[in-house]
Amino acid sequence: MVHPIRSGRRGFTIVELMIVLTIVGILVSIAIPIYQKSIIRAKESVLKSNLFTLRTVIDEYTYDKQKAPQSLQDLVSDGYLRQVPVDPMTGSDSTWKIIMEDAMNSIDQTEPGIFDVKSGSDRISLEGTPYSEW
Repeated sequence: MVHPIRSGRRGFTIVELMIVLTIVGILVSIAIPIYQKSIIRAKESVLKSNLFTLRTVIDEYTYDKQKAPQSLQDLVSDGYLRQVPVDPMTGSDSTWKIIMEDAMNSIDQTEPGIFDVKSGSDRISLEGTPYSEW
């Protein structure tokens, strides 16, 4: 039994498929950098939020205890934080750069503690500034 070939019905030619694949490739090559930038912007936003939280909690701890915390873990053990936030640029909670206050400027002048916290990343932000300077 031989099946007759239906005339008038045809598939896509190789040229048509190549054109479609080329258009899809161009669209993907435009979309990937935009997606990557949005991921970086989200991490930058999380970094700003984490830095704000850490700095606020350090100030609250210093005001309540009349001395600055000696480590970020002090903030957790005394109930100011549930856990030390992760630095989104490094992916770790142990890479924060801790800035210790000068002994002469510390509240009790005997035990200088944490004055500020910055990111431990050495990368540059989309704004052109190093994350370690935020």
